[in-house]
Amino acid sequence: MNEQALHYQYQQGSPHQPTLVFLHGLFGDMNNLGIIAKGFSEQYNILRLDLRNHGQSFHSEQMNYPLMAQDIYQLLEKLQLKKVSLIGHSMGGKTAMQFTAQYPEQVEKLVVIDIAPIKYQQQRHQDVFAGLFAVKQAQVSTRQQARPLLAQHIKDESIIQFMLKSFDPSSSEKFRFNLTALYQHYSALMDWQPCLVQQPTLFIKGGKSDYIQLKDRETILAQFPQAQSFTINGADHWVHAEKPTQVIKSIERFLSI
Repeated sequence: MNEQALHYQYQQGSPHQPTLVFLHGLFGDMNNLGIIAKGFSEQYNILRLDLRNHGQSFHSEQMNYPLMAQDIYQLLEKLQLKKVSLIGHSMGGKTAMQFTAQYPEQVEKLVVIDIAPIKYQQQRHQDVFAGLFAVKQAQVSTRQQARPLLAQHIKDESIIQFMLKSFDPSSSEKFRFNLTALYQHYSALMDWQPCLVQQPTLFIKGGKSDYIQLKDRETILAQFPQAQSFTINGADHWVHAEKPTQVIKSIERFLSI
């Protein structure tokens, strides 16, 4: 796909209903938050999309949060959506925060799932990248051939399965996401430039996840003075996949205030 437009699905019920925009995390696509989106499909218009270098959206050698926010702005312009609420997980949560900082007049409310507005120093995906590049270099043609290569580097079976969902033998990258660009811009995706957002914001934390820590509280409130938080016990970073009912309920409460 050469045209620099995001791939999306817009499920419109009534033009008078508010719209929720769902933003996936690193290596993902629009289907990652599908269960959560379905929980809101009767009361809201639903916009799900693939961020640049992911899913069926365009591939680009450039990637950072201001550019990704701009991509979404252009899509909302195209769809003539003036005011939306954003729900983003991980990298999608940072993209949602950046969008709200850049285009505050466009955002009603903001939901950030298991990510903080901070720079992450730790290299969290070295094993994942090693496995993905092993698949690319071997130029395999089936998931069955890709799986043991991933397993040599990635110990978590659920992460292996998640990566295999994006396996695409017809792509030079061997995955639907732009592996090379994600690797080259990984430091930009872990980075963060402090901002000030006045919109009501809900931070949802997985109880077993270390992506949002107690020490981040002051940093969050300095940038998001209207922030509130909700912890879902027993869930890790993929809180929306592990505990979808609790995530839906917490977002419903927040949106109804």
